Amino acid sequence: MLAVKNVSFSMQDKQILHNLTFSIDQGKFVGIIGPNGSGKSTMLKIIYRHLKQTSGVLTLCEKDLGHFAQKKLAQELAVVTQETPVVFDFTVRDLVMMGRTPYKKWLASDNQDDFAIVEDSMRLANVQHLQSRTFNQLSGGEKKRVILARALAQQAKILILDEPTNHLDIEHQYQLMDLVKGLPITIVAALHDLNLAAGYCDKLLVMKDGALYMEGTPEQVLTEETMKQVFQMQAGVSRNPFTQKLHLFFYTEHEKGLGKN
Repeated sequence: MLAVKNVSFSMQDKQILHNLTFSIDQGKFVGIIGPNGSGKSTMLKIIYRHLKQTSGVLTLCEKDLGHFAQKKLAQELAVVTQETPVVFDFTVRDLVMMGRTPYKKWLASDNQDDFAIVEDSMRLANVQHLQSRTFNQLSGGEKKRVILARALAQQAKILILDEPTNHLDIEHQYQLMDLVKGLPITIVAALHDLNLAAGYCDKLLVMKDGALYMEGTPEQVLTEETMKQVFQMQAGVSRNPFTQKLHLFFYTEHEKGLGKN
């Protein structure tokens, strides 16, 4: 569905991404992982056209992503960024309604379908009780869920998430991941928490120093060797006894020595 072919990106004579090639199949949950500075967010920004690649091409359903009109692209891709500044202090309901903008003609009014989609989006993101409050009154976690509701209201085919669990407490982290996992669309997410990546993603792309280090299923990718080579950490790999999902635990060389006593 989405293909990235030989994509590189440079800024101020510094190359940040190096010849990336990968594809994302329709309906899959794909996680992008890697240490800070590895290029995860930059790659996402190129996919949703916040940045323009220096070379290479991105295609969506075999059509060059750069040829999509902005409104059409917004019907295909919805985005939840790490930080979403809102200049004017809209109510939550009004902000979520903005997700319907790609389907509107100039000065068109909201209709019953829009109202129903907004209600459903707020319900899914668990923000219905906040709908009359203004955005700047909300906590960081509440703001994240409202922006997710706005993205859901777009009803796009692909949802792009940049560190979606940032600012969320552990309960809402898992609620959000359960929600997006259950959506019948393609999910592309840059993730910091490797155990969330292991538990929810169908495929992982591992970034290191702006290049694609490896890709595969969580079982193929999240190994002790990968943790050492990419994240510079000692790790063990086990299974969650309740879910049987892959689980990583980390330790230092000092702690490893203590375990032998």
